[in-house]
Amino acid sequence: MRVAIAGAGAVGRSIAGELLENGHEVLLIDKAPTAISVERVPQAEWLLADACEITSLDEAALQRCNVVIAATGDDKVNLVVSLLAKTEYGVPRVVARVNNPKNEWLFNESWGVDVAVSTPRLMSALVEEAVSVGDLVRLLRFSHGDANLVELTLPEESALAGTQVGDVEWPQDTSLVTIIRGNRVLTPSREDSLEPGDELLFVAAQAREEQLEELLSVRREDA
Repeated sequence: MRVAIAGAGAVGRSIAGELLENGHEVLLIDKAPTAISVERVPQAEWLLADACEITSLDEAALQRCNVVIAATGDDKVNLVVSLLAKTEYGVPRVVARVNNPKNEWLFNESWGVDVAVSTPRLMSALVEEAVSVGDLVRLLRFSHGDANLVELTLPEESALAGTQVGDVEWPQDTSLVTIIRGNRVLTPSREDSLEPGDELLFVAAQAREEQLEELLSVRREDA
């Protein structure tokens, strides 16, 4: 998979390193000469250019990319890069970094964004997740379909503790995608049982989040 990353700062370089380790082809783009640190990510391609300029994106051959990541520290730049990537080059997947939570409402399909990653929101969510059991925590917002990646740690007294995944009547427009149990990451099957302390990750429509939280948090009669 070919991935272009606009913004070669600490965030962009970290993402590039992870993708390269997973065998992907990565191009880092930045207009600041001081940001071009080839020695830090030598396996990546580097381009000194303004990612908001069509000529720069032509040079980057953005039409060949499967994914574009707008990872600069400027929300305006990230929006422009996302819009150009989607509308001018037809990039299938556009991921954008949100620096200011007040701008989060802009990062949607109208601006070409498929997935918006808000660092402040994610950090806040991780803090909430660390101190809350039985509360639904929103980790990530997907622009298409008004869906979110949400997490809930199953309480000890939950009525669903010990229930097999296939026996649960999940709300419409929700999907259990992962169970984190201790150090294990499980892809849930119908036969897997839910255990107290499991971290459950769902992709769910925002309108179903409250219903999902109620289902998972309801107490057993003997609790």
